[in-house]
Amino acid sequence: MIKRNRAVRLVLIFTLIMGVSSLTVMLAGTMKERNNSYITIIPEEMELVQLNEPVEGDPIAIVDTTLGEFRFVLYPEYSPDAVKNFTELAEQGYYDKTYVFHSESGAYSAAGAPNSDGSAKDNSHELVKRELHQNLWPFRGAVLAMNTTMKQTFKEKILGGGTYYNGSRFMLVNTVEFSEEFKEELRQSSESKELAEAFIEKGGVPNFSQQMTVIGQTYSGLDIVEKLASLETKNMGDYKFPAEDVMINSVKISTYSPDEKSSEDEK
Repeated sequence: MIKRNRAVRLVLIFTLIMGVSSLTVMLAGTMKERNNSYITIIPEEMELVQLNEPVEGDPIAIVDTTLGEFRFVLYPEYSPDAVKNFTELAEQGYYDKTYVFHSESGAYSAAGAPNSDGSAKDNSHELVKRELHQNLWPFRGAVLAMNTTMKQTFKEKILGGGTYYNGSRFMLVNTVEFSEEFKEELRQSSESKELAEAFIEKGGVPNFSQQMTVIGQTYSGLDIVEKLASLETKNMGDYKFPAEDVMINSVKISTYSPDEKSSEDEK
């Protein structure tokens, strides 16, 4: 699904440079239509907030899985509707005993489905307009609200375009392989050297840049994120289901405390 030949690497680079969501998207092996909404990236005004440590009082999600726990800070200031959707569902217990339903070759995983086939219960939480921001990127540990559908007017069906929506299920980004050739291409082609170096240092999946809503960034439990992306799988259509069920036991919404770091250091 994540290919590393030269042609695809160029798609990664141009996505990284432009941040334009009208570029062709490759997700779960399916080519998506163009989207008529996009954001303009202004490198000198960009703040890579995911590189910052969380501070006391930041909203966080604590995700307990059958493989262990990971925690991520939420970004309601940049993705308010998607974060609100996720937070409300978590507080209702929606994610309790839901499935990790896709694991992609060490690159990423998908989770939060109440049904074992990866589907949601209904559409009541699946039509949140996609929110893109130049401060948020699919670095390793990023949590993305998965796209669910795209709506088009008659004119858009003829000329192209539409509006993307996301929903309850979410993606956990680990990383693709950054070869020396790929690193050099990123450095040479990106208008934002800071962004290119951040991907090189932190890892991630550049091809998802400005294609899905980023709702959070993992700050604890990256080893669990990696495990979830590297499961033994069975191919079943669009998804690569884990060979054995991997579950989300619960998702708790809380606030960050520096005491967390102290407790982990003492272990």
